[in-house]
Amino acid sequence: MAKYLITGGAGFIGSTIADTLLEQGQTVFVVDDLSMGQVKNLKPTDQMHFFQHTITDHEYMNDLLDREKFDYILLIGAVASVADSIADPGRTHAVNAEANFNILEHLRAAKLSFKSLLFISSAAVYGNLPGVPKTELSPVEPLTQYAVDKYSTERNVINYHTLYGMPTMAVRPFNVYGPKQNPKSPYSGVLSIITNCLLNDSTFNQYGDGEQIRDFTYVTDIADCILALLQEPKAIGQVINIGTGNKASLNEVIEIIEKIAGKKLQRKVLPERAGDIKYSYGDPSKLNNLGLKTKVDLNTGLKKYWDSLNESR
Repeated sequence: MAKYLITGGAGFIGSTIADTLLEQGQTVFVVDDLSMGQVKNLKPTDQMHFFQHTITDHEYMNDLLDREKFDYILLIGAVASVADSIADPGRTHAVNAEANFNILEHLRAAKLSFKSLLFISSAAVYGNLPGVPKTELSPVEPLTQYAVDKYSTERNVINYHTLYGMPTMAVRPFNVYGPKQNPKSPYSGVLSIITNCLLNDSTFNQYGDGEQIRDFTYVTDIADCILALLQEPKAIGQVINIGTGNKASLNEVIEIIEKIAGKKLQRKVLPERAGDIKYSYGDPSKLNNLGLKTKVDLNTGLKKYWDSLNESR
């Protein structure tokens, strides 16, 4: 069986991927400093190897790469909050850019062989430029340190294929949601915050008019597409959107969740936040042309998510 490294693997996307790999009998190594992830997200099996450590420790990461000689590498670890990236751009850059560049450069300099490496970028790189849905060839306008670092790392990942022949690729997910998302984390997605407010009868702080448009994508779809792309030779050297191709406003999503929950969400409307993007939804044609597509529609995904939250209470 293959050996996988997942940075940030205790977060909800990384741990969902890890669950699937463990079910397949693969060996999984997770490096996570737990600033966002949680140990309880990881299944304690003999095939799971967890290291609580920061990926900004370059010597540590280099030693791990040398020692374990991974078949597949997933770069997920990140400061994932736009607000935090604005408040602390230095730390954001160290985690989201420098740590990933160090891994790439060490793989090259040490001539370590591996089957493929995938970097999770973000739809945030598209910014607020007009023209939707966004394709991989759409102009980009990174508006925050988070988006700037995601885009620069994405380009490094692709250039290391172009210049050095390394089997690398990057994906741009659109608004991931699902089980294991931590609503108490400052990095949390809006849907986990909304559902948490409904569960606890607390007030949701809504920034803006609620007409922000997003492509909400269920986490298992993201995980399945990522693992399939790692095995797809045509994905090497590519940047690929992962999304449903459908769009919904925040107000529409709240209405669906209210129906599922059977109660109204208490809202406090606040001004829009700096760096927030108004319209963000993508064209998944490139993904679809590789024979891959998402399976979970928004109504089904929100019902599954709500049920999982109630089961875990």
